[in-house]
Amino acid sequence: MRSATPLSFHVLTQRPGWTYADYAKEFTAEFYNPGQWAELFQASGAKYVVQVTKHHEGFTSWPSARSFNWNAKDIGPNRDLVGELADAIRTRTDLHFGVYHSLFEWFNPVYLQDKAANFTTQYFVSSKTMPELYELVNRYKPDVLWSDGDGQAQDTYWNSTNFLAWLYNESPVKDSVVVNDRWGTNCNCKHGGFLTCTDRYNPKKLQKRKFENAMTIQQGSWGFNREAPLSRFLSIETLIETLVQTVSCGGNILVNVGPTKEGVITPIYEERLRQMGSWLKVNGEAIYKSVPWTHQNDTVNPSIWYTTTKASPTTWQSTGQVGITVAIPDISFADMPCKWAWVFKLTNVK
Repeated sequence: MRSATPLSFHVLTQRPGWTYADYAKEFTAEFYNPGQWAELFQASGAKYVVQVTKHHEGFTSWPSARSFNWNAKDIGPNRDLVGELADAIRTRTDLHFGVYHSLFEWFNPVYLQDKAANFTTQYFVSSKTMPELYELVNRYKPDVLWSDGDGQAQDTYWNSTNFLAWLYNESPVKDSVVVNDRWGTNCNCKHGGFLTCTDRYNPKKLQKRKFENAMTIQQGSWGFNREAPLSRFLSIETLIETLVQTVSCGGNILVNVGPTKEGVITPIYEERLRQMGSWLKVNGEAIYKSVPWTHQNDTVNPSIWYTTTKASPTTWQSTGQVGITVAIPDISFADMPCKWAWVFKLTNVK
């Protein structure tokens, strides 16, 4: 967790000598219920889940053999948070399960040693990064492997090519896994099963490659911040607009949810996810299995975005008129099938 005003809270409330590592003991996750999480993600209309197994501070959410006493089994929750959620997703939903893993670590002295040597040595990669990745894949068999933290060195330092060759040719998920593009500074937005480019990547124009818009419900934060006011959270209207824009341009959307140290997804996040799911139940045909159309958004009203199905026409001819007029039947407010945004299905378009 990162406070917006660290000096006004952390310094005043933690005893002298408190270090970052001491926060692991406060990460209790006593209310972590993977079954409830799985039900919520299913209700959101999601098709896959990507769990953070290790972020840049190096703490692993599974009992990693390479992270002694700095993992969720040895300290804090005393649980395998990754294994429990993987089991819940696979036994209770039809979602695909994926894992996020950071290649580097802010404070690791071995990584800092490699960095000081201008990445001419690979002590950190050989002793920490790569063993963790092999461990994750062999133990949890993810459908998605979401790499991050590559931004200071090229793929040659991270040994990405050798690992990916194993992943796609020999690993237990070689026939099903997909990966993103964060495997070195020379790979970003160029190589990968799908491209993530930058955080919150929403180009608003058609892309040649499949991409993913990894974004946050809470603006400016990837984690839970108990000081955040309501105004810092995206409205459901903005969230749906982002989804529509992204899908229209050929991308997927990955919505970040920050749980508390107790392992709870707070009501504001739950509300947004369930609202998204209720919208998709009515309008999901325009999202699931759709592909970009000839035009991504309307020239007269830029807030209107298009998708199409593979069976639909991909070209059309001008009628000599500007735009179209849609007559909407009278529907009482009580009978509205959904709120926030509407999908209109056009058939036999020429």
